[in-house]
Amino acid sequence: MKIREHGARAACSFGALAAVAAIAAAPAIAAAPALATPPAEPYAPPTSGSSTTTPPFSTPNTDSCPQRTLPPAPIDTSEVPAPGEPTPSPLPVPSPAIGGERMGECGVVTPKGAPALPADISATSWLVADLDTGRVLAAKDPHGRYRPASTIKVALAIVALRELDLDKVVIGTQADADVEGTRVGIGPGGRYTNRQLMQALIMCSGNDAAHAIAAQLGGDEATVAKMNDVAKSLRAMDTRAATPSGLDGPGMSTSAYDLSVLFREAMSVPLFAELIHTEQVDFPGYPADPKIPDDKDHPGFPIANDNQLLYNYEGAIGGKTGFTDDARQTFVAAAERDGHRLAVTLLQADVRPIRPWAQAARLLDYGFALDTDARIGKLPETGSAAVQPSVPLASPPPRADGAPDVEQSAHQGARVATMIGIPLVVVVALLWGRRLIRRR
Repeated sequence: MKIREHGARAACSFGALAAVAAIAAAPAIAAAPALATPPAEPYAPPTSGSSTTTPPFSTPNTDSCPQRTLPPAPIDTSEVPAPGEPTPSPLPVPSPAIGGERMGECGVVTPKGAPALPADISATSWLVADLDTGRVLAAKDPHGRYRPASTIKVALAIVALRELDLDKVVIGTQADADVEGTRVGIGPGGRYTNRQLMQALIMCSGNDAAHAIAAQLGGDEATVAKMNDVAKSLRAMDTRAATPSGLDGPGMSTSAYDLSVLFREAMSVPLFAELIHTEQVDFPGYPADPKIPDDKDHPGFPIANDNQLLYNYEGAIGGKTGFTDDARQTFVAAAERDGHRLAVTLLQADVRPIRPWAQAARLLDYGFALDTDARIGKLPETGSAAVQPSVPLASPPPRADGAPDVEQSAHQGARVATMIGIPLVVVVALLWGRRLIRRR
C-alpha cells in the first residue's frame, strides 16, 4: 500500500464546506474527507491532571530518545529511493541542542513547578512556544525526528510567498490534476492566480496546488532544495523535505521544534497569516476537456479551511494540518489570548482519544495558564543567544466589517448565518455516498 494523504480531488471544496456547515450546528465533524473520516469530539477543557490517556491510547514514551536521528520505520515502500538513487544519510544531530540545554531532552519537558499536563494527548512529540518572544513553554521530545506530512507546506509557502508574483495567472495542467493525495480540484485549462493557488495550498492542503507552485519554482527537485535551504537558514536542523507537498519520500523529517520555527517564520508574512485565518473563499473551475466525449465546463466552487481549531477555539489564529500513513496526524497552529500568541505543534498523533486539533487546544490552554515568564528553551534568533523579540509577526486581518475577530460567539454566529441551508446538502451527500458504497 503506497503512503498517501487523506482526501481526494475537491475534498476541501464540497467536503470541507459541508464540514463547516455541520460545525455551525455542532462542532464535531472533521473537514476532509467529508464521508470517510469519523466525527471529531467537541473541544472541552481538560478535567484531569493525568499525563496519559485511557489505554490503548496512552502517550508514547520517548524518554530513551528513540527518534534522535531518524523517524520511526516506514510501514511501506514510499521512502525507497528511485533506482540508482542513494539512500539519504541521517541528518547530523547538533550538539549542544539548538534552543537550549533542555531542548536536548527527549521526554516531557516542562518548567519547574509547572502543573501536570492535560489528559488525552496522543501525539508522540509536541511543543508549545510563544510566537512573539520565541520562548518555548513546554514540550515532549522537541528535537525528536518525525515525518511532517502536509505541515511541510509551511516551508513551501515561505519560499513561494518570497518568490512568486501573486497576481500572475497560471494555467492548470493534467499533471496538476493527477497528483497523489489531497487535491483541491485544479483542472487542465483552468486559470488560477498564484494567490488562489496559495489559498488552495494553505487552506486546503492541495497537493495539486503544491505541484503547480513547484512547477514555477523550477520543479519538484529545485523546490525541495529551496525548502531545505530555508530550513537551514532558520536553524531548523532536524528538517529535510523530500517532496513539496509533504507526501513521504526518502530522508523526509522534521521535529516539533523545527516545525515551530518554520511556522513562526511563515507568520511574519502577512498573506500567510491572512490565509490560515480565512474560513472560506471561492475557487475557479476549469473548462470542458475536448478529449472527453460530452464533457462540460466545470464551474467554480467554494473551498473552506480544513483546520478545525479555527472554528472551535476562542482566539484561534489558524494553522496547518497533515496526514500520511507513515507520519500519522501532524498539526501546527496558533491562538491569541490576553495579548499573548502561542503556537503548538503535534507530530505522530492519532485521532483518538480526541482529534489532533482538540489535543492542540488542550496544550494551548496549558500554555496560556503558565506563568508569563515560564520557559524551557527558545526558538532561534539570528545573532542572539537570548530570548528576544523576533522579526515582526503578521496579525490575521480583522473581519470584513472592521470588528476584531476575537469573540467566539460572534465568530460562530457569522458562520451560522453564512452557512444556512448547507446542512441539507450534507444530508444529500451522505445519502449519495451510501448509494455509491452499495453499488460497489
